[in-house]
Amino acid sequence: MRRFVTALSGLACATIALAGPVAAYEIDPLTRQPLSDVLTVRVRAQAVPTANAALPSADPLLPSSAAAAVPQATAISRETIPYSGPHSPGTIVVSTAERRLYLVLPGGEAMRYGVGVGRPGFTWGGAQTITMKREWPDWRPPAEMLRRRPDLPRYMKGGIENPLGSRAMYLGNTIYRIHGSNEPETIGTAVSSGCIRMTNEDVADLYTRVKVGTRVIVQR
Repeated sequence: MRRFVTALSGLACATIALAGPVAAYEIDPLTRQPLSDVLTVRVRAQAVPTANAALPSADPLLPSSAAAAVPQATAISRETIPYSGPHSPGTIVVSTAERRLYLVLPGGEAMRYGVGVGRPGFTWGGAQTITMKREWPDWRPPAEMLRRRPDLPRYMKGGIENPLGSRAMYLGNTIYRIHGSNEPETIGTAVSSGCIRMTNEDVADLYTRVKVGTRVIVQR
């Protein structure tokens, strides 16, 4: 199996904390997809576990060599809970303190998911909207990251080895996103540089429930 570059201490989706408007994504001219600011490529020198596959092998964007091979964390299960807060159905609310994401549903309920959030110094808060959605997004480190880490690959195709996981939902014009992860054991922790990470199974579920234009509230 292919070997990937050595991982850093944790997956990072941004190099700065959000204190206001941030730079827009740099768009790849060929794919029209944003360049990711991700610092970690997961090392998987051994075969990927096949137990508890989260996404169907029929997924058209799942690499054929990795069908039915999406490892998942099981410590935080998504669940439907009562909701009486101020936000309208269809809104996503992220509580970085709780490390939970809530999708407000009709009828006084919400779907609750476990998430990983920004580590100290990389937390942020505010309102954004989902401006783009991608399945199995590719990764191209931006130039500033490559200057810091010239050992990183210049391009990584979407798939289970990719730090962005199975789905990505991009937030406004920021460098942040809600995305899957190739490190499901980090869900429920504060290790990213601002992105909201989920298990591949949970992010795929959320992806089907929301659309471009969905309002996202991040609470510190």
